Amino acid sequence: MILAVLQARMGSSRLPGKAMATLQGQPMILRQLERIRQARTLNKIIVATSDQPADDALAGFLVSRGVTVHRGAGADILDRIARCAEAAGPVSHIVRLKGDAPFVDPGLIDQTVRLALSTGADYASNRVYRTYPAGLEVEVISAQALRTAAAEERDPLARISPTAAIRSQPNRFRHAHLRAVRDWSALDWRVKTPADLAFARSIYDALYPADPGFRMGDVLDLVESKQDLGRFAA
Repeated sequence: MILAVLQARMGSSRLPGKAMATLQGQPMILRQLERIRQARTLNKIIVATSDQPADDALAGFLVSRGVTVHRGAGADILDRIARCAEAAGPVSHIVRLKGDAPFVDPGLIDQTVRLALSTGADYASNRVYRTYPAGLEVEVISAQALRTAAAEERDPLARISPTAAIRSQPNRFRHAHLRAVRDWSALDWRVKTPADLAFARSIYDALYPADPGFRMGDVLDLVESKQDLGRFAA
């Protein structure tokens, strides 16, 4: 089984409640899930959030929409993702996705999963060697590598970044890397500030009505054609 885990939370110093900010009339978290479900290689999706009161409303909303939610310790994200894998059943790989990425691309998810499967890598991603816009990161971790990291990592700060132990040991954990046809790493499409949210809304307003499944190339074409979106363009 290939399990996708989408990390999401309501707490943010620069943009509180961003998971529930609307894009084309629906909360951003639902727009993300809508896009993730288009990936053909995934068998199950779980949203991982914290057990803090600030995330009660988010968890309750998602459950009411039929979304599987796992809640865990606020700071121990490594444990949270490992427990998602345990709860899901016989999982071979976990796809880690982040909740500030409304342009998550299902095609990139599929490419990264297939890279992991074809190479036998413990860790496959487009993150280590960045060539894609920030906000399109996909990390695929073997269940065994995740279990090992969760059992061995003792540094509380390191456990906030659940793939750090795996990324930092390429001689122990086999890596595979997905690279774009050109370097778009200077672009940042994550939603972390009100300005980022305004950008995301402008893209959704322009593209979603005609094509809800728009991809990275469609966003690139749009931002390169509009001067007012210049800081998000190549």
